[in-house]
Amino acid sequence: MSKIRVLIVDDSTVVRRFLSDAIGHHPELEVVGTASHGALAVQKVALLSPQVVTMDVEMPEMSGLQALAAIRRTNPSLPVIMVSSLTERGAATTLEALSLGATDYVTKPSSLSGTGTVQKEEFVTDLLAKILALGGPRSAARPRAEAPRVARPAPAFPLPRAQGGRIDIVAIGISTGGPNALAELIPNLPADFPVPIVIVQHMPPLFTKLLADRLNGKSSLEVREGAAGDRLVAGTAFIAPGNYHMVVERSGVGYVLALNQGLTENSCRPAVDVLFRSVGDCFGASVLAVVMTGMGQDGLRGCELIRERGGQVLVQDEKTSVVWGMPGYVADAGLADQVLPLDQLAGAIVQRARQGRSTNPVLNRKAV
Repeated sequence: MSKIRVLIVDDSTVVRRFLSDAIGHHPELEVVGTASHGALAVQKVALLSPQVVTMDVEMPEMSGLQALAAIRRTNPSLPVIMVSSLTERGAATTLEALSLGATDYVTKPSSLSGTGTVQKEEFVTDLLAKILALGGPRSAARPRAEAPRVARPAPAFPLPRAQGGRIDIVAIGISTGGPNALAELIPNLPADFPVPIVIVQHMPPLFTKLLADRLNGKSSLEVREGAAGDRLVAGTAFIAPGNYHMVVERSGVGYVLALNQGLTENSCRPAVDVLFRSVGDCFGASVLAVVMTGMGQDGLRGCELIRERGGQVLVQDEKTSVVWGMPGYVADAGLADQVLPLDQLAGAIVQRARQGRSTNPVLNRKAV
């Protein structure tokens, strides 16, 4: 098996050396070059033909954003992973990079020298997994960072099921490639969307708030970062805050959000499975779960529970997913009512949410 060729771009000698050691020691990866600024990176992409680029954000001569734009003009599909700082400025720049065509991102510790061994190990693990998932041939279909998926027997409950059941909540799970996919999906949902939406997007603190604000500015319905005690209302989408699991709980005649910092699940917090279990427990057959682009299998167990309770499941298809890990596992398990391209998901969600309704509760902003 040929190694994945990686180009490292960072203005810090320390960071370039650290990343070269971490990536170069992996048996499936090869560092083919480094660059200290964006202009040099653009030249080396043409010269070295890497399969993945790790790109620092702030650099002299040509920034990471400028280099990304230049690379995208000649290499529209080359995976570029932005390496950003865990600050509000870093988060804002990273989201801008994703909107300009960056494939994914990792957040680096404040220092890659001296103390902070656990943070460094987590950073390296995250980076290597993303390089492996994005760098191989047709990586979106079968991420090399994951064990091969094996199709399992169809579940005991009937599949497919008729689309006549009433939906009272939509729960979305998404990861790698998520910000851009959500930027296409959420603005295509109408302001009079008849049920609340709860979303887990795998992102750290600061990022989720900025993502919610960006989506809110582009959408007819309201999008905000979820907070403890928020009452679920139709026509509002709540994004789980970074580093917190988000769950739904009954409160009187309605439902509210609760947050916790319980153990990670699937190496994630927030985790899709945690959210999906809670909506399955609260809403039973009235749940529509949507699993979109992302690495790993977070959401699989939650979809199993939702289907067992009689709920419905949609997944994004392989062709339009940056990584067909999360949706692929759900599809392979026989849990999906439909597998749809990204540009058809919004229509399918609206159709299912409106089925069986003669009035629209969003007009009065009533609690569910």
